[in-house]
Formats: sequence, structure tokens, C-alpha cells
Amino acid sequence: MRKEHSVKLHILKTLSDGEFHSGEALGQGLGISRAAIAKHVKGLNDWGVDIYRIQGRGYQLAQPLQLLNEYELVKRSVTQVELISVIDSTNQYLLERVNDSEKGRVCLAEYQAKGRGRRGRQWISPFGTNLYLSMYWRLDAGMAAAMGLSLVVGIAAVEAIESMGVRGVKLKWPNDIYYQDKKLAGILVEMSGQAGGAAHLVIGMGLNIGMPDLQSEIDQPWTTLNQVSDDLSIDRTQLAINLIDHWKVALEEYEMTGLAGFVERWNRLDNFLGRPVKLLMGPREIHGVVQGIDHQGGVVLETEKGLETYIGGEISLRKGD
Repeated sequence: MRKEHSVKLHILKTLSDGEFHSGEALGQGLGISRAAIAKHVKGLNDWGVDIYRIQGRGYQLAQPLQLLNEYELVKRSVTQVELISVIDSTNQYLLERVNDSEKGRVCLAEYQAKGRGRRGRQWISPFGTNLYLSMYWRLDAGMAAAMGLSLVVGIAAVEAIESMGVRGVKLKWPNDIYYQDKKLAGILVEMSGQAGGAAHLVIGMGLNIGMPDLQSEIDQPWTTLNQVSDDLSIDRTQLAINLIDHWKVALEEYEMTGLAGFVERWNRLDNFLGRPVKLLMGPREIHGVVQGIDHQGGVVLETEKGLETYIGGEISLRKGD
């Protein structure tokens, strides 16, 4: 880990007790000056961590910070897990290591400098407030077999969230997790491999747990798990363990049976089932009522022409319906 990261992480660990700590005391603990502490605190602000400074008292976190517990993650997970506190992208980390990774290898981070979503979009990844998780999976049946994978992972993710006692979380085809028509999480599946060979997949998810309200650069309605779960206190480490477990079981089932066993599970959770939507496919707009998914993972719409299935595009609600 870069030295500057270790200094910032040490400051955060000290501040995570919720108390005030003077710049002088923080500096003494690290063998650096108060001015250097101030510089690192500014860097933490850039990571999305809100830290107060009050003259004469020192620094304090604006919100409590619950860091992921690496010991528990490694000990209790069903597969190989790495926690890299500060990273460019958990997906990119695993994509660069597909040739020496066991199936199911997981990378988690507290902060992503270059988190990404679908279609090259940026994924806003402030430190220590959400969950950034990627898993490597190899499909020996090849790339064609990967078509329904994001749906399976989405179902498993919602079921893992439900296992924490949270209700009302839904799915948006093909790879978003919603609550009350607001985005809670996104899933990104990236793939490499040769025709006729195994498909190397990296499945990434960013899940909002305690996203700060300051994220004005997000261009769509969003919510966080802390708002959804009301009185429930979400343990980030336990949620990560549940997600890893549910993903691995679902992917193993998908390898054996394909999407057949998942269609009903998807339809139970479909945020748009029975609702009028428009499907955006480049310049085209298809209007219809969502009727769930088919056995290949396509979205089924009831249109003026009857039932039609589509395998690409973006769904949005029709205004005024």
C-alpha cells in the first residue's frame, strides 16, 4: 500500500471512535507535522469523507464510519477474499488477474478512485460508506452462456439483502437494484475470452449503504440502504459476506441449470412488472408493459403488436402513465 494511503487510513481509524482528535496528537502518532495532517485530511475530503475541524478541539468525523472487518471477511467467506482499502477499480483489479485466479475470487474496497458503471460511466465511490465488490467467475460453456448472468447476480444480491431483514428492494432489467423507483445498486459484468474457449467474467457491484447527500454529480434518482432499512442497522461486513455467499451459490446453480430456475425469482422482484415503460435502443423507443423475462433473459413487453422480447436497451418509466 502506498505510504500516503497508510497515513490517511491511520487517521481514519483514529477518528472512527467519533471523538475529536487534535492535529498535534494525530501528527505525534504518525511522526509527522500538523501541517501534514491537514494535507492528508484534505485528501480524505477528496475521497468523500466529511471531517469537521474546530479550532482548539481538532478533527472529528461528521458521520460515524464503520470500516469493513478484513479478518471476518477472510475467515467467514466461502471463497478467497481480498480487501484493498484504496483501489482504482475492483473490477479492473480482477480483470488483470483472471489467469491466476480461482473461480469465485473476490476483491472488496473501501474507496475506488476510478469506479465504473455500464457504458463507461463513472461510479461515484466515496470512502467507507457503501460496498464495492467484484467477483471473478469462469464459465467453461463459453461467452454465449453468459447472457443471463447479470440477472442471476441481481437476484442473488436482492436475496442477500433480504436475508439482512430488508424488504421492498426490487430489480430493474437487466442489472440495477431499485427501491421505490430509485437506484440502490448497479451491477457491471465484464468479460474476456476466446471463441470456443472458457469465458472469464468479472462481476462488479456498487451498493449504496450510506452515500453522502453531497453526491450531486449523480444524474439519476438514487437512494441508500440505510434509508431503506429504517430501524435496522446494516453491518457492512456481514452484508458483504452474505452477498459473496449468495452470488457463489447462484452462479453454481446457473452453471447447472441456466436461467430456468431463476425466471420466477426474477419476476417476484421485478420493479417494473405490469407497468408501462419505454425501452430505449439507440434512437429507437419501444413502448409497452413489462411482462417479466423469458428463459434467455430477454425482457418481455406487451406492445401494440403483442408480446415482444428484447435483449438490449435501457428501460425507463413512461411519464404520465
